[in-house]
Formats: sequence, C-alpha cells, structure tokens
Amino acid sequence: MAEVGSPPARNTRPRNRRALITAAAAELFHRDGFDQVGMSDIAEAVGVGSSALYRHFAGKQQLLTHVVLDELHPFVEITAEPGDVEDVVARLAATALDHRQLGVLWQRESRRLPEERRDVLRGELREVARGLTGLARAFRPELGDADARFRAWCMFSVLTSPSYHQVQLGRGEFERLLREMVVIIGTLPPQELAPRPEARPDQLERFSGRASRRRLLLAAATRLFADAGYTKVTTEDVGAAAGIAGPSLYNYFASKQELLSAVITRGNAWLEVELERTLATKADPAEALRALLRSYIRFAFDHGGFIDILVSEVGHLPAAERHRARQTQHSYVAEWVGLLCEARPELDPVRSRILVQAALTAANDMARTGPIRDAVAVLRLGSALMLETPVEG
Repeated sequence: MAEVGSPPARNTRPRNRRALITAAAAELFHRDGFDQVGMSDIAEAVGVGSSALYRHFAGKQQLLTHVVLDELHPFVEITAEPGDVEDVVARLAATALDHRQLGVLWQRESRRLPEERRDVLRGELREVARGLTGLARAFRPELGDADARFRAWCMFSVLTSPSYHQVQLGRGEFERLLREMVVIIGTLPPQELAPRPEARPDQLERFSGRASRRRLLLAAATRLFADAGYTKVTTEDVGAAAGIAGPSLYNYFASKQELLSAVITRGNAWLEVELERTLATKADPAEALRALLRSYIRFAFDHGGFIDILVSEVGHLPAAERHRARQTQHSYVAEWVGLLCEARPELDPVRSRILVQAALTAANDMARTGPIRDAVAVLRLGSALMLETPVEG
C-alpha cells in the first residue's frame, strides 16, 4: 500500500496522535475503501505499532465512526449558526476543501457503521440539511418547504462533490467556484416540485414473467449489492432473490466477483450508448449537455442501485477490471467536460471538470438519498451549475 503523508518518527508521542490517526484513516478509507484497509495500514501511516492504535480505538469500525462524524461535524457547526449569508457560504466552501473526503466517506463507507452509529450520522445530516434549508431561504425567503429542502441537499451535494475526483485547482479559485455554485442554487427562481412518486415495483416483479435467468440474476445482484453491500451478499442470496436455487447460478456466472463485473459493465454500456446517441443527434454543445444530463437523470432515478454500486463497490473488482471500469467512467465524464469547454470557451478542462462533477453528484445524490425526486428540477439545477456558474480564467 502506498504511503499516506509523512508519518511521525517512531517511538515519539505527539500530543495530537489521535487526530493524526483519524486523518490517516480518513485518507486511506477514502482512497482505498474500508474493506481494503487494515488497522496495520493505518498504524504504518501514522508511524506507530498496531498496539498503540488500539489504545485509542477498539477496532476499525469504531475508527470509521469517528472519521465520518469528524468530517461532518464542521458542517453541522457552520450551518447551526445564523449569520451573514456571504460569510456562511465562504466558510462552507473552505470547509468543503478542508474535509474533501466527506462525500465518499458518508455515501460509500457509512453502511459499514453499526446501526446505532448510522442513526447518529443521520441525525447530524438532518441538522446540516436544516441549516442549509435556512440558507436557501436567506437567498429566497419566498421558497416553499419542498423547494427549500431540495436546494439544501443540492448545496450539500455541490460542497461534497470534490470528494469524487482528484482535480487540483488553486485554493482561492476552488473555494470561489464552490461559493458561486452554492449561490447559483440559492438564487434559482422558485419552482413547484412534483410530489415524490410512489415506489415502483421491484425489477424482479416487473420482469420475472419474461426475463431470462441471466437478467433475473443481474437484477437481483444489483438490488442486493446496492442495499447490503457486496461483502455481505452471497451467491446463495442472489440465487434465492432471483428464484434460482442451488448451483444453477454458476451456469451463468463463475463467481460473485464476475457477477459484480457484469452488473457494472451492463450499466456503463447503457451510459455509453446514450452518450453516442446524444452526440450523434445534438450539434449544439450546450444542448447536447442538457440532453446528456436529462438521460443520465432518468437512468439514475430508474436504476439507483447501479449508481450505488458504481459509487461503492467498484473496489471489489480484480485490479485489471477495476482499472478498466474506472477508466470507462473517466472517459465518460471527459466527454461531458469536452462539451462544456465547447459550450463555454472561457473554461479550461480543470474548471469544467469541477462543474460537471458537481452536476453529476447532485443527480446521483437526489437519485440515491435525496428527499425530492423531481427530474425536471434536477435537470434545471444541473444545467445551471454547468452553464451559468461564473468562472474567471
């Protein structure tokens, strides 16, 4: 495993050792995933023996709890304090970069927390949402409840979006971009939001009468991997959910890992087909971007399980397949970035990538955990983030 930062000299006892441990764990969990990191890796990063680590934390799960809550708590503090809007937005933007791991940690790794700690995390997130709802109303006091809550969660999505890429930009410019995107969300005209639709029938129920066994297995695996996480699901679970008993599953997939690979490949293929179709039918780059975002939102809302897996489970693929899947994702986003650079020649690829990732993160979060599932509202907001955010060269 690669080194993280520069560990203190061994046999020294810095006063902030606990903070050093949580900082190293946050970086490792963010970069490699909770399941791929051992306590010995964290101890090595901090420059202590494993026994010293256990004097501070009883185990890796307890350490993850502290990491996620420590990353989130500054947002709780800022949003709990009413104050000048410009100052609050500036502090939020600075905190977003100080705690850049937060988005991945709470969206990908929080399922590893024990249920009682997840309840604590949910409570903290509700506090942040409550504070950001107040911020949305500070921009536009006339907002209805649903619209204000929607904007609050989208602001949080934008602030945590740098967690999903490694793009580097000068600190002052990066903060300014984040501030401008929060302002864009806050100042959009008020909108009537569609009520949250009733839950659609499970894929297996809708298609079981005419789906092949392979499709049934893929649908079951997508749902189970998204709900419980790859490591907690067995091939027996997938077979039972698909109504395929015993070893029959192995007629279609040699292993659970191959099943995961097939789920990811299938979803990525859909996105690539939509990308090619859009590029072939839309000559104007701004219109092509809107069309891509529209189709992506529809896919994310209809197939939220795939988005969960893409965010959380790619790390469980074999190294070569993991690299290929991530390269496919990178290439897909690069097409959006190229379109945005065409639509707005004043942008460079770095700033374009930051804006595109913010729009995609908002769409993903609304599909996965957002309180509002209004595709038109998400399209309007994502388009504004990419095409209207002021950017200085």
